[in-house]
Amino acid sequence: MRAGRHTVEVHRPDKVLFPAGDGGTEEYTKGDLVDYHRAVAPFMLPHLRGRPLMLERHPDGIDGPRFMQKNTPEHYPEWIARVEVGKEGGTVCHTVCDGSATLVYLADQAALTLHRWLSRTGQVDRPDRMVFDLDPAGDDFEAARLLGELLDELKLPSAPMTTGSRGLHVVVPLDGRQDFDDVRDFARAVAEALAADHPDRLTTAARKKDRGDRLYLDIQRNAYAQTAVAPFTVRARPGAPVAMPISWDQLDDPGLHARRWTVADAVEQARTRPWAGTMNRPRALGPARRRLNALRG
Repeated sequence: MRAGRHTVEVHRPDKVLFPAGDGGTEEYTKGDLVDYHRAVAPFMLPHLRGRPLMLERHPDGIDGPRFMQKNTPEHYPEWIARVEVGKEGGTVCHTVCDGSATLVYLADQAALTLHRWLSRTGQVDRPDRMVFDLDPAGDDFEAARLLGELLDELKLPSAPMTTGSRGLHVVVPLDGRQDFDDVRDFARAVAEALAADHPDRLTTAARKKDRGDRLYLDIQRNAYAQTAVAPFTVRARPGAPVAMPISWDQLDDPGLHARRWTVADAVEQARTRPWAGTMNRPRALGPARRRLNALRG
């Protein structure tokens, strides 16, 4: 199969990766995953280029064993980009997806879900994305609205994304000047301020036993070598749901839930460009921190 400037061999395209389910979910094969990656590439690649990836692979489909792949195997084609990053006691050579051919190749490898770093290869210790992970018990997205309003007050652009699994991510573009510790400290301060304003509904308590029925404002992905699911990536769940960028207005849709889009209709939503312009407006955190301090009095 031709993809971009390369030809990729797809093995066993009829292999079922997502069996049909009792709940009416559709069956999808490896060939379907390849076709989806080719179609979504123009929208997905800007969120992947230059970022180390962790690959969630399911060689026998979602009902088989799963493994998380950080190191790039030696047999991967030489045209697939790689980056060697430091870890405690050594290094890891991560795959980097810079083109549609790599997307197709990873689909052939049954890499169902792509987890991306929040920083880029040029400066892996300085993130250009900040992520808040909101995982409500149901499909109540009021916490996301409250967070979006607070970020607006801080004059930080932000955009929500269904995770394709449970809940939402709220993503903020940064200018890459701060390191991970600074970004995580700021994200924690935002979460604490929001929880203080809504103590009966929101919490920053890391231990489940301390949360009760309150929604946990999770900021732990904002750390070196941590990852977040990439926009438009497929999740290893029945029906092949997709992590989908949405607009803030779409939170008002009564039919919205975390697995609303699948590989069957995700490209149609992608074409609406729900994040248009948002990720191209990176901000420094210094002014936002001063505004937050003023709000907290």
